[in-house]
Amino acid sequence: MYDEIASPRIIRRLGDPPQQRGSLSGDSCSDVFELSDGNFAVIGTDRTEELDAQLPADAARADYDRIVVTTRDTLVRAKRDIPDA
Repeated sequence: MYDEIASPRIIRRLGDPPQQRGSLSGDSCSDVFELSDGNFAVIGTDRTEELDAQLPADAARADYDRIVVTTRDTLVRAKRDIPDA
């Protein structure tokens, strides 16, 4: 659960910057970041309304949670930077 009191900072990008992934403008593209509190932040498209009803029975989403879609390429390129533990 996200701690609203804490103010985590972005430590680093995981994967390649948008320009290296083919973004023409480089100013609006999916991205993944590691935060100072050990969590991750994802820039993606909010698809909560579309996908919420499709969640499996054992999945739950709090009112403040959003279902965010990022491109496969973004996540695959971030994989090398995601710690194993």
